[in-house]
Amino acid sequence: MTALFDARNAAVIADPYPALARLRETDPVHWDARLGGWLLTRYDDIRRSLRDPRLSSDRMRPFFAHLPEKTRDGMADLGAHMALWAVFNDPPDHTRLRGLMNRAFTTSAVAALRPKVATIVDGLVDTLLQEPETDFIARFAYPLPATVIALLIGVPLEDVELLKQWSDDLGSFVLASRLSADKYSRANAAIREMNAYFGDLAEARRRNPTDDVASAMVAAQQRGDFLNRDELVAACVLLLFAGHETTTHLLGNGMLALLRHPAQMQALRAGRGNEEQVSAAVEEMLRWDGPSLAQVRVVAAEYELGGKVMQPGDRVFQMLAAANRDPETFVDPDRFDIARADSNRHLTFGFGIHFCLGAPLARLEGQVAFPILLERLRDIALAAPPDWSDSIVVRGLNGLQIRCIAA
Repeated sequence: MTALFDARNAAVIADPYPALARLRETDPVHWDARLGGWLLTRYDDIRRSLRDPRLSSDRMRPFFAHLPEKTRDGMADLGAHMALWAVFNDPPDHTRLRGLMNRAFTTSAVAALRPKVATIVDGLVDTLLQEPETDFIARFAYPLPATVIALLIGVPLEDVELLKQWSDDLGSFVLASRLSADKYSRANAAIREMNAYFGDLAEARRRNPTDDVASAMVAAQQRGDFLNRDELVAACVLLLFAGHETTTHLLGNGMLALLRHPAQMQALRAGRGNEEQVSAAVEEMLRWDGPSLAQVRVVAAEYELGGKVMQPGDRVFQMLAAANRDPETFVDPDRFDIARADSNRHLTFGFGIHFCLGAPLARLEGQVAFPILLERLRDIALAAPPDWSDSIVVRGLNGLQIRCIAA
């Protein structure tokens, strides 16, 4: 009997790995009628598919084009904006937009943020210690990357909470949440507000440039690198959205992994001063239960994979979480081991031209955050069952209640 991956099942949402393992073993190229697409679960298949030009990232334009006219008209702002995101474009537009945004995440730019990140982490740990029980996501895992990306772009820190609400509303659509009945209208309203906000920010930087990313984007537009204001604003929104989402779930999922594996938490605490050990631990968190459940592509040209024929217009879900537990690639993959030698082969950030733009920043924040957390906190424990997101794309927590005291 063909194994099924029921993405709506509460048990699968909480722990998708057993179901993904059954798929990988019995039907690694699986048609899922509920999701309306193919599920790939083997490491080699996914890695190759992430570079296959027959799979297109341009999935927003066809999605909106197939909506009923009345529905499409009510989401006009959302459709026009999302079509400009680099992650939803193929070359040559993707190449141009990606190249411009890459300037925000140069090695030197990211490295220069390390002391600022450490200062922010220390301040957030102070807030964790104000109460005996707290939500790690709301009080730490979200505000850290949101504050860092706001500083990088040039968003005033007092506006971070406002942008969080818009980002959450947008995320309910982009990340394929299935429980939000009004996600389209919320996302459309959020995009309208964010377009106005970043349009104003760009105009302010045009008049008075600084050394932030928003100013660099405006300078790029003035040189003619961006075709228009809409592309510039879309790039800023994407940087803000993508710049915190991945890191929030790295921090949340990573903390939960340590809580469920106390010996590994103790090993990381003991080795927190060793940069190589810390780096390896963060890579294992990314592999073991990373922030990416899947990436989605659209078939642009017919081709065969695993004896299955994929037709133009079919959706392909590249189940990155399954690839990261593939026993053909990783030794004892269902074991969480922060000293693992092969964890850096994970596909959590994708592969190829769409490799996660913010990966260096996410890694930096994890490498700074966990040593400080483990140095300043002790007796960290779960205070309630974790609350998982129902997204088919993101693997992350809505909430993580913990108890802790000062070390």
